[in-house]
Amino acid sequence: MTSTHAFWLAGRQATGETSLDVTSPWDGRLVGKVSVPTADQVEEAVAAAYAVRDEFAATPAHVRAAALDHVSRRLVERTEEIAQLISAENGKPIKWARGEVGRAVSVFRFAAEEARRFNGGEAQRLDTDAGGQGRLALTRRFPKGVVLGIAPFNFPLNLCAHKIAPAIAVGAPIILKPAPATPLSGLILGELLAETDLPAGSWSVLTVPNEQMPALVQDERLPVISFTGSDKVGYAIMDSVPRKHCTLELGGNGAAVVLADFASEKDLDWAATRIATFSNYQGGQSCISVQRVIADSTVHDRLLPKIVAAVEAQVTGDPSDAATDVGPLVSEDAAKRVEAWVDEAVQGGAKLLTGGKRDGATYAPTVLTDVPADATLACEEVFGPVLTVTKVDGETEAFTAVNDSKYGLQAGVFTHDVQTAFRAHRALEVGGVIVGDVPSYRADQMPYGGAKQSGVGREGVAFAMDDYTYERVLVLTGLAL
Repeated sequence: MTSTHAFWLAGRQATGETSLDVTSPWDGRLVGKVSVPTADQVEEAVAAAYAVRDEFAATPAHVRAAALDHVSRRLVERTEEIAQLISAENGKPIKWARGEVGRAVSVFRFAAEEARRFNGGEAQRLDTDAGGQGRLALTRRFPKGVVLGIAPFNFPLNLCAHKIAPAIAVGAPIILKPAPATPLSGLILGELLAETDLPAGSWSVLTVPNEQMPALVQDERLPVISFTGSDKVGYAIMDSVPRKHCTLELGGNGAAVVLADFASEKDLDWAATRIATFSNYQGGQSCISVQRVIADSTVHDRLLPKIVAAVEAQVTGDPSDAATDVGPLVSEDAAKRVEAWVDEAVQGGAKLLTGGKRDGATYAPTVLTDVPADATLACEEVFGPVLTVTKVDGETEAFTAVNDSKYGLQAGVFTHDVQTAFRAHRALEVGGVIVGDVPSYRADQMPYGGAKQSGVGREGVAFAMDDYTYERVLVLTGLAL
């Protein structure tokens, strides 16, 4: 009999009156049962976070940093166990799950480092005008209040880490809501936080079903919302709470541009391998996975067969097998949606070069060309292992094609020319431009977020810390400057 996992209420374990099943996308087996908090328990967590906010903000930096260091170390110690859990509940191939744990280790380490140097204050002399003689302004940052962190299923550990770690680093209480499909990884973080000396109430991990979230989102005691997920849900949240501070990390349809100067066989082999890998890693369920390849006409005809061969070399299968590159999508419904979008594109005239087949929750790595501009696949985020390839003439046409999207998260530009790289940085309407590689590269300490409908605000530990806080100025008078 499978035991039911407790959730974390104001730093302690608790159980509710109902539970939800967590099943494997690969074979449907029961991975675990998770207790669901009652409305009264959710209220208790919110009240505790609100009550402790001043105490937590005043906690010495070394206390918060030590807690973050502890979580980082414990993740290292439990890497294999946690990776197996991620793979089981998410369907992520074990090699990618191990990489996700490694990234979470870094996120908590970065947060510990930032906590030690954050909020030192910036001094500004005000006697630059006669009215400010003898006056000095000291600007420091203070938490905006309790953070409601809403995490998605695709990186069930690391994106929970990106909510929790910056909040603890600045002394902002946080209520984390992991995705219902993958709550076990978030609950592991609760286990590790419970081993620290952080104040009771400064953090909770609540396995609240999505349909019960509107009341939590509306609660005025939670002035900051950090959400990662679809643009539809993210903007619905923002529209429902116009006076709250919302950080939204939403979708994309990442483009990889291959320009004329990236033309040697070695260059094209590299581009094809990176494109094939990162259109299919995580089953394509990454906001910055490669969805569109935009290739200059001078390299297109040599690049395309290399991409197809590299995609066909991706090993699809059991996510627990170390040889597997591509596992299932998070659910059979998700795979059916991808199947419908590909079928629609083909019926509209697109050419299917490889893939295009579904087996339960698994969808074969797929490459298409000649996709109609009005096809759903061309306009929306597929969030599956599907890639489209388009031929263009020249840099200007390539950059225009990248920008011809409602999304703008990241773009990759394969070029050796530094001048081209700077032109791309200026021209592309995205949150990040990755030169010489795919758009799927993310370093967890860099600012990460998008333009247009890919969201607002930035993640990346130090940048999220800024997002969770505001400037407060102290003016000192009568000083001998």
